Amino acid sequence: MDIATRVYNHKWKIDPIVRSLIDTDFYKLLMCQSVFRNKPDTDVTFSLINRTTRIPLARLIDEGELREQLDHIRSLRLSRGESTWLRGNTFYGKRQMFRPDFMEWFEGLQLPPYHLERRNDQYELTFEGKWHEVMLWEIPALAVLMELRSRAVLNDMRRFELQILYARAMTRVWEKIERLRQIDGLTIADFGTRRRHSFLWQDWCVQAMIEGLGTKFTGTSNCLIAMRREVEAIGTNAHELPMVYSALAKDDAALARAPYDVLSDWHEEHDGNLRIILPDTYGTAGFLDRAPDWLAGWTGIRIDSGDPAKGAETAIAWWKSRGEDPTQKRIIFSDGLDVDKIVELHRQFSGRAKVSFGWGTLLTNDFRGLVPDNGLAPFSLVCKAVSANGHPTVKLSDNPEKAMGPADEVARYKRVFGVGEQDRIQVVV
Repeated sequence: MDIATRVYNHKWKIDPIVRSLIDTDFYKLLMCQSVFRNKPDTDVTFSLINRTTRIPLARLIDEGELREQLDHIRSLRLSRGESTWLRGNTFYGKRQMFRPDFMEWFEGLQLPPYHLERRNDQYELTFEGKWHEVMLWEIPALAVLMELRSRAVLNDMRRFELQILYARAMTRVWEKIERLRQIDGLTIADFGTRRRHSFLWQDWCVQAMIEGLGTKFTGTSNCLIAMRREVEAIGTNAHELPMVYSALAKDDAALARAPYDVLSDWHEEHDGNLRIILPDTYGTAGFLDRAPDWLAGWTGIRIDSGDPAKGAETAIAWWKSRGEDPTQKRIIFSDGLDVDKIVELHRQFSGRAKVSFGWGTLLTNDFRGLVPDNGLAPFSLVCKAVSANGHPTVKLSDNPEKAMGPADEVARYKRVFGVGEQDRIQVVV
C-alpha cells in the first residue's frame, strides 16, 4: 500500500476516517454485550477530554470537517460480512461469543446523536443516551480527532515530502520490531486503535508485526483489522465498567462492593483468558486486599497505570498470599509501552508469570521528531463516561495524573477505597 499517496489524495475523500462499526476495540464489544445484558436501562454521558491542552484542537481542525466525519459514522451499519464474522468466528477459543439477542440489536444499531461545541481552542464533544449505545462512540470519536489532527499537520506537505515522512516512520517501526524479535518467549498484541495516527497506518503496523514477529504477535485489538488480516481479536474489559457501576451505588457500602459486582457479572459470562482483572480503577493494592477469594482463581491481571513493575510485584505477592501459583497466571502490561520498557519488563518478570504486552500509541502513532515543531507527536486524548443516571463518575487510578471526577467525589472515593498518597508519574501516551 502506498500510504503517502493515499494521504496526499485525502482531499478527494476516498478515505473516511472510520469505515465500519467494528473499526473499534474488541473489548468495547465484549463490554457492550455485558452492559446490554446487565444494565440496559442505564443512561450515561461520555465526554471527550484533551489532557494535552497545549494542542489547540479547535484551531487545528475545521469544525465542518469534524461534523462531516461524525455524521458519516452515524450513517454506518453493520454489514452482512461483519455480522457473520462476529456470529460465527471463534474468539478466545469460544464460538458464538456474541449472543443472538445482542447481535440482533447490534445489526440494527445507529449510533445516537452527538453534541459538539467549540470552547476557545478546544472542542467539547459529548454523547448522551443508553449506556450500551453511547459507549460505542468512544473509539470512533478518538480515532476521528486523532486523524484529523494528523491530516491538519500533513495537509500542506507535498507528495515527495509525504513519501519520505512515511519511509522514515516505517523504518522506525521496523527497527523496533527487529529488537523485539530477539526476545525469547515474547507475547505481544497491537492495542493502538485509540490514539492511532490513522486507520491506514494502524493496518500497516499490524501487517509489519505479522511479518516481523510471526507467532510472537498474538493479534490486534481492532476488530476490523483482525477480520481483514485474519488474526486474533484481542481485548477483555476496561475502567468504564467499574466507573459506571460505582456511580450507580446508592451508598458507601454499595460503592465499596461495586468493582467486585462488575467482575461477578463478568464471571458469569466469560471464562479462561477473558477472566483478566483490571484492578487499578480505585487503587490496585486496596482492590486486591479486599478482593473475594474467587477472583484469585482468575487467569490474570492487566497493569494499566502507575509503576508497572510495582504493580506486577503487587499482583505476584497477592496471588501467593491467596495460595495461587503466579507462574501459571498472566500479567498483561499495557500502559505507555515502547521497546525499552517492553524489554525491561519481560526480563524482570519472564518465568515469574506469563508475561504479555498490549502495545499502543508508540506502535501506531510514533512520528515524534519527524516533522517541524514535533507537530505529529502523540498526545493524551480520552473519551470517558462522566456520569451515569445523573451521578458523576470517578476514576482514581494508580497514577493521580490520570484521576478524574469532581473534587468532593474524588475525596469520597479515596476514603471509601482507602487510597492514600500516590506517586505522580508522567502520562506516556
